[in-house]
Amino acid sequence: MEEIQFELVDNILSAEDFIRLKLAAGFIERPLHQVEVALKNGLFNVSAICDGKIVGMGRLVGDGAMYWYLQEIIVQPEYQGKGIGKSIVNRLLEHIKSTALPGTIIDVGLTAVKGKEPFYEKAGFSVTSTGMRQFLEIS
Repeated sequence: MEEIQFELVDNILSAEDFIRLKLAAGFIERPLHQVEVALKNGLFNVSAICDGKIVGMGRLVGDGAMYWYLQEIIVQPEYQGKGIGKSIVNRLLEHIKSTALPGTIIDVGLTAVKGKEPFYEKAGFSVTSTGMRQFLEIS
């Protein structure tokens, strides 16, 4: 794996960068206002920055107590395979563990793009009939 320098920054994702990354990954374009509302209503997001440019993102949505969902784990194609996606997922899971209610078991879910399941299995997720999930015991 080729090493590159990048940093993760919490809660700076703009609607414009969100749309740009989604399009770069081959997803449909969403209206700017819809993305702005989605980002405002999300629980947390993290952006990967390389050479001053956001090249990856990940979001958490859910109720912040029992159910957490990883959404839009996207890294620009030319930056994939360099550890950025893994770092984004790890940062999202760290955030969950640091903010979830102590003494509870929570359900962390996601929907993986077909073929990407092994990537998430390395992070502790299991394939289920409804997507992928992981139960975490918060101490």
